[in-house]
Amino acid sequence: LEDAERLQELTTDLLLLARLDADALDKQDTVDLTAVAHREVSRRAMVTLEADDQVLVPGRRAQLSRLLGNLLDNAERHATSTVTVRLRGGPSAVLEVTDDGPGIPLQDRERVFDRFTRLDDARTRDAGGAGLGLAIARLIASRQQGTLEAAYTAEFRGIRFVATLPTRAPASAAKVST
Repeated sequence: LEDAERLQELTTDLLLLARLDADALDKQDTVDLTAVAHREVSRRAMVTLEADDQVLVPGRRAQLSRLLGNLLDNAERHATSTVTVRLRGGPSAVLEVTDDGPGIPLQDRERVFDRFTRLDDARTRDAGGAGLGLAIARLIASRQQGTLEAAYTAEFRGIRFVATLPTRAPASAAKVST
């Protein structure tokens, strides 16, 4: 049963990648990224959220939720005790997911976004996925005209993923998806 579930998750991820590669995305709505972040964080035990009140971005709520969910799955898998999500608005929305785990070596910080890439400490079936989560997250960010990078700062031990997405002004948002 576990193998069947794992294959189903892998198939779902591969289908999403194919859809994103084909650029077959539905029309974009205005999404309240703060509401998406609150929903994703509320499902997890060790995650804290620091967010601006309402950060509106163009996109699809389900895909933005998947982007954050994949980053959180990765962070929780590698964190020692703490995962922090920070969301700031402005000319661009900046979404940061930080964990206090072992971090990612400098030479691997770009490679982790390649499909099927799993670093040595994540190669067991029990501890890691298929190596598609970060690739999917980056592709979603890219399809939203944004970026996703792995960054290091001396402030903490671990890694910080930073997604930057264009924002949409509240006045132009007739229908906001939360």
